[in-house]
Amino acid sequence: MSTGTPASAEVLSKYEAVIGLEVHVQLLTKTKIFCSCSTRFGDPPNSNTCPVCLGLPGALPVLNREAVTMAMKAALALDCAVNPRSRFARKNYFYPDLPKGYQISQYDEPLAEFGRIEIEVDGARKRIGVTRVHLEEDAGKMLHEGFADSDSRSYVDLNRSGVPLIEIVSEPDLRSPEEAYDYLTRLKTLMLYLEVSDCNMEEGSLRVDANVSVRPAGASMFGTKTEVKNLNSFRFLQKALAYEIERQVEVLEGGGTISQETRLWDSREQKTHGMRSKEFAHDYRYFPEPDLRPLAISEEWKEEVRRSLPELPQARRERFVREYALPEHDATQLTATRELANYFEEVAKATGEPKLAANWILSELTFLLNEANRDISQSPVSAPNLAGLLVLIQKGSISGKMGKEILAAMFASAKTANEVMAEKGLEQINDTERIIAVVREIMAANPKQVEQYRGGKTATLGWFVGQVMKATRGQANPPLVQEILKKELS
Repeated sequence: MSTGTPASAEVLSKYEAVIGLEVHVQLLTKTKIFCSCSTRFGDPPNSNTCPVCLGLPGALPVLNREAVTMAMKAALALDCAVNPRSRFARKNYFYPDLPKGYQISQYDEPLAEFGRIEIEVDGARKRIGVTRVHLEEDAGKMLHEGFADSDSRSYVDLNRSGVPLIEIVSEPDLRSPEEAYDYLTRLKTLMLYLEVSDCNMEEGSLRVDANVSVRPAGASMFGTKTEVKNLNSFRFLQKALAYEIERQVEVLEGGGTISQETRLWDSREQKTHGMRSKEFAHDYRYFPEPDLRPLAISEEWKEEVRRSLPELPQARRERFVREYALPEHDATQLTATRELANYFEEVAKATGEPKLAANWILSELTFLLNEANRDISQSPVSAPNLAGLLVLIQKGSISGKMGKEILAAMFASAKTANEVMAEKGLEQINDTERIIAVVREIMAANPKQVEQYRGGKTATLGWFVGQVMKATRGQANPPLVQEILKKELS
């Protein structure tokens, strides 16, 4: 049993965590995997159902070809071997949200196997094996809250029943909550690049279960594992793993043993709770699905899918570093989504200044997007319009400070930089006589600073530039201001 006392860092260091993730990804098809019912989220309960997904007698499943194509995309991007022959099976168990009394999945003959994802650990790359990628249908959804009689009844919505999923099972190669977080982040990025899923965790499009055990540091034998469910955010994944690792260490340090069981993460209590003893494969009484023929994947079909793959995140990240001379950190951020990477490349090519483009996208534009709770696909500032603003800065037509003010107005109005400048009267002041007048006025008001400059303290020039820019509301041409100041001060 647990001692109830949190394990110290010294005690935790005596053990090693062993983690494997099972990630369910909803495929972005318009219809379900074995029938023509819609997969649209948010429709009235039980409105997207038919005899097939309800499991009514005599109804036969027909496999959705697009779901298979999307699953192959994911498998190939994960460097898996796609099997020429795979087979569906019936996974038998009882739960109220499973109308047939079984789930059509793949068991001993999955679609694809032996893949990998690379993560970063202490600045070095680490290979995480992918055991398998297989197709299956989703179950329905139990609703336990939100009804007047929720204290005594639960409701079932079968709209999700039959929605196509792929399950991506990792090898037990992860050794910390941080590694698990990185793995899941990279997996999500990959699925978004492939456009096979929207990976919306709030809508259930991306769900993860974690198998976790601990063993003495240096040992080769695995410890007894628990499966942790209800991990509906990346943050909860990290917290649940950290808690479960510490819980198991406490149990072992107290002389107890770990029970193989399924546990639920309770985000309110920040704990895992035992749910049921962990099932073994034979508990599900798998047998081949008699209503579906084995799935045959020809080499032609596989190569057609391979040719359709976009440039993948890691390859694009490496190219950004090589081609645009970006720091690794910036390249990683800019390739977080396909849309962001495309946006950056469009701005970089239009301006010819990739570093300037990266800086403005990752700082000023990202700040505005975060404030508005938007992503790059919802940006009111298009890539050509941001490029137009940066070209004005490059030419010296406006200062960087003015650029920030103009960008905020562009974000609020979706107008171009030139349109905003015309409306707000923010055109840069390039009139030499006008700037000279301002410079002389500032010099007259600050004789001490003039003497300091003439006495050899040339760093004072920056102070004078700031005063001129302040007096002209940032509209004076900075290079011209510096040139005039040097002449007047000398």
